[in-house]
Amino acid sequence: MMRTRPLKVALLGCGVVGSEVARIMTTHADDLAARIGAPVELAGVAVRRPDKVREGIAPELVTTDATALVKRGDIDVVVEVIGGVEPARTLITAAFEHGASVVSANKALLAQDGAALHEAAGRYGQDLYYEAAVAGAIPLIRPLRESLAGDKINRVMGIVNGTTNFILDKMDTSGAGYSEALDEATALGYAEADPTADVEGFDAAAKAAILAGIAFHTRVRLDDVYREGMTEVTAADFASAKEMGCTIKLLAICERAADGGSVTARVHPAMIPLSHPLASVREAYNAVFVEAEAAGRLMFYGPGAGGSPTASAVLGDLVVVCRNKLNEANGPGESAYTQLPVSSMGEVVTRYHISLDVADKPGVLAQVATVFAEHGVSIDTVRQQGKDGEASLVVVTHRAPDAALSGTVEALRKLDTVRGVASIMRVEGE
Repeated sequence: MMRTRPLKVALLGCGVVGSEVARIMTTHADDLAARIGAPVELAGVAVRRPDKVREGIAPELVTTDATALVKRGDIDVVVEVIGGVEPARTLITAAFEHGASVVSANKALLAQDGAALHEAAGRYGQDLYYEAAVAGAIPLIRPLRESLAGDKINRVMGIVNGTTNFILDKMDTSGAGYSEALDEATALGYAEADPTADVEGFDAAAKAAILAGIAFHTRVRLDDVYREGMTEVTAADFASAKEMGCTIKLLAICERAADGGSVTARVHPAMIPLSHPLASVREAYNAVFVEAEAAGRLMFYGPGAGGSPTASAVLGDLVVVCRNKLNEANGPGESAYTQLPVSSMGEVVTRYHISLDVADKPGVLAQVATVFAEHGVSIDTVRQQGKDGEASLVVVTHRAPDAALSGTVEALRKLDTVRGVASIMRVEGE
């Protein structure tokens, strides 16, 4: 039997995602009520610009006083889609204090203060759900923290930023340079006017922190995530990748150490074999590859951003949280019982593709090989081309600690016969 008194929802933010959430709540009201077991009512919308026309939203619902909205006391669920750390953190905490559960899409806040928010939610007996914070419409957070709760996850690797994947895909398929591909992404609306958060890896790093925390049942903050952007990737790097049967992606990689005693989280460009499922992820799509002991390898794929896809994830959480409200129950909170340390990037074991500009004369290869040997790094393959006294030397290593590989590169730079290091890139997915 359906309850007639509606559950009241406060919406913080009414931009691309927020307006779509409001639209779906209105147009699908009957279906949502049937699925939840009670009607849901949009009780207020907090915005910064109240004079803007918002189709489908009654003007009397709009307010600039977000604090008063979340503190009303009759709000059952707060949907936060304003982004940023403040005032979102203060508003979410106030919502918990005044009896409301929270659905958020705020990756930056969750990556920085997720533990504190979970603690506040638990203290006041409320839910905190955030499927939309990572990979847009792709169901990922809930499978990791619920469907795979009985399994042991060893690795999560994926493409979690659509802007960077679009740029790298265009560089790969059309031969465009970075700037040209970025201009196209901006023109199509995939890149912001200031794309720094995307192209420098900040967005992906926040998502990696969230994924690592859930996958490994330990607390991982944004500051724990190693980060490299993709602005230095060149057409020459793609040419080298193709010669190896690879392409280049900006990857978020979260791993459990082989001995199980620590975890790592990192974001950086990497070459991956064309045979790997992530290599075929095109344009602005996202995909995440999960490796678990019992389940094996799982692939999650779909649109990772945009108003409608992200709103879909928000509404999915809203349905679950509203059901919990009706049943006077709570969903899973933070699981951080393992308390595993987060290792530095230097301890990560990986492979490198290193392209060197060297003098074209006898003994150069022997010198370079000696440097690798002195740092305990084994060489897999070497390719050398020379002309008019100059040469290029491409070295692909076997797996070794990142610190050893970094030390090798520094030593190579000091050789008189090495004119410069043209490019350095990790090789993943093998």
